[in-house]
Amino acid sequence: MTNANSRLPQNQLASGLSIPSIVCGLWQVADIERSGTPIDPQRGGDALQFYVNAGFTAFDMADHYGTAELITANLLRRYSKGQRPLAFTKWCPEPGPMTAEAVRAGVQERLDRLGVTCVDLLQFHWWSFEHPAWLDALHEIKKLKDEGLVCAIGVTNFDAAHLALALADGIPIVSNQVSFSVVDRRARGELSVLCARSGVKLLAYGTLNGGFLSEKWLGKPEPRHISDWSKSKYKRFIDAAGGWAIYQELLGKLDLIAQAHEVSLSNVASRWVLDQPAVAAIIIGARIGENDHHDDNRQVFKFTLAPQEHSALEDIFARMIPIPGDCGDEYRKPPFLTASGDLSHHLNAIPSAYAAQAMKHRSGTRVSSGSQWEPIAGYSRAVRVRDHIHVSGTTATHGNNRCVAPGDAAAQTTYILDKIAASISAAGGKIEDVVRTRVYLRHEKDCEAVSRSHGRVFGTIMPANTLIVAGGLIGDHEVEIEAEAIVT
Repeated sequence: MTNANSRLPQNQLASGLSIPSIVCGLWQVADIERSGTPIDPQRGGDALQFYVNAGFTAFDMADHYGTAELITANLLRRYSKGQRPLAFTKWCPEPGPMTAEAVRAGVQERLDRLGVTCVDLLQFHWWSFEHPAWLDALHEIKKLKDEGLVCAIGVTNFDAAHLALALADGIPIVSNQVSFSVVDRRARGELSVLCARSGVKLLAYGTLNGGFLSEKWLGKPEPRHISDWSKSKYKRFIDAAGGWAIYQELLGKLDLIAQAHEVSLSNVASRWVLDQPAVAAIIIGARIGENDHHDDNRQVFKFTLAPQEHSALEDIFARMIPIPGDCGDEYRKPPFLTASGDLSHHLNAIPSAYAAQAMKHRSGTRVSSGSQWEPIAGYSRAVRVRDHIHVSGTTATHGNNRCVAPGDAAAQTTYILDKIAASISAAGGKIEDVVRTRVYLRHEKDCEAVSRSHGRVFGTIMPANTLIVAGGLIGDHEVEIEAEAIVT
């Protein structure tokens, strides 16, 4: 059904999994269906077939993208095994215990809805890293991969620190799907450095900024009323990057480059992202039954950006405000750059990972993390007395006394600080309330790596800190940290 000459350039994502450089994203199915009327699966499948016939043979979706998986299933049924288009989907569970049964049920639902026996790329999203069950989920997904139910494991909206932690804990992740565009360039930082070191590839979404990166917005007044989810989200990115005026300058520069190559402004924006070494593919939204831009999108492979054109764009970037934080932070902390805006109500509703209870012998609260050592040694993970919270020395111990990321002090620090944040949250505080930390290292060589992991969390909080090379910590633990917080 697909003309061999129309096949897009391919990149190797994993053994046995080669993907096209442009993937069709189906997020907007949910937007189209938000009135309550689902897209007819046959009509939706016909629309996707049109993309396949034009050479676009991979589709990206998620469990919450309306009926996107069912529409894709209609398409996949038209092909014999081994010849069908690729279907990437995401599983985005609410934080809570990730038992083997819960994870299997989540993956099986993806298989059933897609009508396949193996998910080509299962991408995992987690809302709050303070809840440590995300590691349980990934380990269970790894087991399902070993069973043949998942071809390759990806994650979505992971920052560099938590991707590094997952890799150090033995999860064979091949991709991380993140926002990446000429407006949002966060992925060029630590995440790309990690990708170069680990071989993980990026799937870039938001490449066209929800459609804002096109000629139709050049020279136009700033929109005041936006109805669709995609533009609502990416207008927030424009605002965070410095506003409409500098954005118009960016559009103007992209347009000049586009005219020189006789392509569209959107092509230049896409080409810039594809030129980034960590990127395996860009994801461009397909709005089923409405606009399609097959022919224009293919033009991105007909030209290259010259060094001076990259330099001209860098001059504009230098005058824009960098999007704050690392990749995925827009879903977990202010400013919430999402379709619905502020997600604090959603995050506040997530149950605490740890249990808090009143102290027996004095007024105060104690928090348990479930460690087997707490009852044996007679201590609490954290204790709150009035407005002071004291967090015990904490190591990267997970579940049934398992050491996370053995031998990797930086990854262990990431896990420990999440554990400390969860303990403080359970006691009614927040990580910003920390006023002192004490760090104990096994090896002096890990001082800088651990300090950088510490700085990722506390770089704007700036508590008092002591770091000591303590030598022989117990077991495989490379680092131990304790903290004190004063709730304001």
